[in-house]
Amino acid sequence: MEYFSPQKVKKYLTPTIISLVIGGIFLIILLATSVFIVDQTEEAVITRFGRYIGTKGPGLQFKLPFGIDQNYTVNVRTVQTEEFGYRTLRSGSSPAYASQAGESVMLTGDLNIVDVEWIIQYRVEDPKAWTFNVYERIPTIRDVSRSVINMLVGDRAIMNIMGSERSAIESEGIRLMNETFRGYNLGINVIAVRLQNVLPPGGVVQQAFEDVNRAMQDRERLVNEGQQVYNEQIPRTRGEAERLVQVAQGYATERVNKARGDVARFNSVLEEYQRAPAVTRQRLYYEMMEEVFKDKEGTALVDHNLRNFLPMLNLEGGR
Repeated sequence: MEYFSPQKVKKYLTPTIISLVIGGIFLIILLATSVFIVDQTEEAVITRFGRYIGTKGPGLQFKLPFGIDQNYTVNVRTVQTEEFGYRTLRSGSSPAYASQAGESVMLTGDLNIVDVEWIIQYRVEDPKAWTFNVYERIPTIRDVSRSVINMLVGDRAIMNIMGSERSAIESEGIRLMNETFRGYNLGINVIAVRLQNVLPPGGVVQQAFEDVNRAMQDRERLVNEGQQVYNEQIPRTRGEAERLVQVAQGYATERVNKARGDVARFNSVLEEYQRAPAVTRQRLYYEMMEEVFKDKEGTALVDHNLRNFLPMLNLEGGR
């Protein structure tokens, strides 16, 4: 075992060693207070003696050491969510939720009680405003959201809230919340408001409302099915009607053209008849006979004026 006497300790603590130790500590503190890393989803708000001087993006960044500059990282790319009426205790394949009925029970426009669970999703767009302008940011977001949803629910009847007005409440909620947050200069933008569950009071009343809601959904389904059949049948019927109209128009055109051709042919024959009636009459007679007997076989025509001539017919029929 070796013992260190004050003389030996003094031997090691030379001014050079002490200076190196102090320099090393100073360098560590310098690096620790002047270098910081900003994540890909964040931006850093920089202040100098408490006054804002700029915003820096992702990567390795530098600032004045020893607390002269301070950095406040703000998540600007991740969509953040606030839940109302419930809390998610565990997500995944087997999620678990805890009810918060105190913040979701509301009075509707027709003086009914309804339990509305909803979420809002927002993204920070101005890190400077988010850092400096509002002290209690999350409570402000929750209070504004509750105020807006309560107002929108209070302007509507309970059946409309549970049915056709849900999407209108969501879109109007986005607009009103963003207007309020811009007035506060909070630096965020609400991108979604979703009503998760809209339920009447529990017990028999809730069961009756669920029956009504199912009936409304069945009605909507039947209307959609009827509209689908209508969309299938009407174009087909219109196409068939259009086809028949086109066929009739084609037939009419054909008959008119044929009639005009017959008239033109008759007029030309009339002109020839007026020039030479006998010749034209005989030619027409020959043409008619030719038309009548063109499909007949074994037919013999005998002139009844040939009184001294005995026609000899081939009784074999041309075999």
